[in-house]
Amino acid sequence: MVRFNPALVVHIICALDQMTRSVAQLTRDDDFMKLDGHQYGSVSSSNKFEGSSRSEVANIANQTAYNVSKLLDNLLQEYDNSLRPDFGGPSLLIEVNMQVRSMGPISEMDMSYIMDCYFRQSWVDKRLSFEGYKDALALSIEMLRKIWKPDTYVYNGKKSYLHTITTPNRFVRLFPNGRVLYSQRLTIRATCIMNLEDFPMDKQRCPLKIGSFGYTADDVSYRWTTGRGVNIASDMKLSQFDLISTPTGNETTYRSKGIYSTLLVSFHLQRHMGDFVIQVYGPCILLVVISWVSFWLNREATSDRISLGITTVLTMTFLGLEARKDLPKVPYPTALDYFVFISFTYIFSTVVQFGVVHYFTKVGSGEYYLDELEDEPCPLAERRKWERKEAWKLSKGMSESSSTAHFSNHMSNNTSGKFNLTNSSATLHSLHNIDHNYLNHHPSAKYFSSMPKKSRNGNGFSAGNISFLDRLPSLENIPSIFTLDRQLSTETEKSEDCTCKRCVTRAMNDSEKALNSVSKIDTVSRIVFPSTYIVINIIYWYMYLDRSERIDLTAED
Repeated sequence: MVRFNPALVVHIICALDQMTRSVAQLTRDDDFMKLDGHQYGSVSSSNKFEGSSRSEVANIANQTAYNVSKLLDNLLQEYDNSLRPDFGGPSLLIEVNMQVRSMGPISEMDMSYIMDCYFRQSWVDKRLSFEGYKDALALSIEMLRKIWKPDTYVYNGKKSYLHTITTPNRFVRLFPNGRVLYSQRLTIRATCIMNLEDFPMDKQRCPLKIGSFGYTADDVSYRWTTGRGVNIASDMKLSQFDLISTPTGNETTYRSKGIYSTLLVSFHLQRHMGDFVIQVYGPCILLVVISWVSFWLNREATSDRISLGITTVLTMTFLGLEARKDLPKVPYPTALDYFVFISFTYIFSTVVQFGVVHYFTKVGSGEYYLDELEDEPCPLAERRKWERKEAWKLSKGMSESSSTAHFSNHMSNNTSGKFNLTNSSATLHSLHNIDHNYLNHHPSAKYFSSMPKKSRNGNGFSAGNISFLDRLPSLENIPSIFTLDRQLSTETEKSEDCTCKRCVTRAMNDSEKALNSVSKIDTVSRIVFPSTYIVINIIYWYMYLDRSERIDLTAED
């Protein structure tokens, strides 16, 4: 008599489980399985092994495997996998459910999206029903070649494939009532026609349409599994979108061969704004603000303002082209295009604004440096020096006269001196009437700014209006010759400042005399440009964000 060993029983049970795992894990109320009036032995509960020898347990396991194989052989003995279940009868109902494991990338250029999912189909084939077992038989994929399967495909699919590592990822389960569960792991790439008018504040609806390729609605009809249509993995995350909802529904498709039953699921996606705020919106706003710095630069800083304007324009152009690099060439402008265009318009207007300021307030061109003009003669300084010298000679000659007659003779002799003074003044006058191409409009050039517009030429003064001696009183009107020097000094101090390029440059470099020449156009622009840009931004963000909320509510309804 063989002694009972519990450890041996446990070992036999484990070996039996490994041997029958590829076939089934069965639980029975009785010891036999019936099919077409025949009975097949099976494995009973573990307490049946008590008191049994090791050879007896092995015999039972072999008998179970034989019974399952015999069962499948009898099921497929007269089975024709070219005909659908209930052929010639009512339409076969196929229930579908799927679990989405991952999703992405979602491409705007290709108008498509990719997802990885478990795709499950279930239908009833009464030719495969059996008795004796409560649970399902987990069959090998070799069984798929011997039974009928629906020809389900994705209507809007572009390139999908079945995972085959390490083996084809699919399985079949057969239930006692003849229901077949067919599951497979697929990567589906489907078309998603996107409307990018609200990009990047848009919400997209990417559909997935499933149906039979060859069977019409009279032969096969599809339905989502109740309560388990489309499931989303809890750990699934998208890089650029948020998955809002996945509404499902049935649809009837009309094709040339007839009417087809199809299933439809729509993935509602909302785009993330963070990347575009950092990459596009933020830099655009900062570039516009930087362009306004030129309003606080004086109007003489031509090179500084032009350099700032051109730099911001080129940077804005590059930023706008970079923003559309990953977008298709759609025939309509997007929300991002509107914002980039508005920002570019403001930056371009800043450059045009300085052109207007330069045209109305700037005369001449060129910038000079004081050290380069030290040897440049100043006509006004030379004239003043000569006048003082002549006045000193006249005063000295008059003081040497000792009598009134001598004074009278001296005065009569000085008529020619007066003439010489006039002639000499005329000579300086003509010297001062040289071509003033070097003159710039500067606050120190008061005399020039007070002249009529017709008296200006393209670069400075007209030749017939720069006569400083004409502004001096005639020597004939001097009441006394002894006051000549004082009179000339007083009139010289009251005369206008010199407008030669050396004096103008010196005044510009003098911190006490130099003025920050601010145009009224700049003063107005400091208020108009920022205020209008802020108002336009408020309207822009309110319009698109409110529109996005309304689209979201419509999708929920």
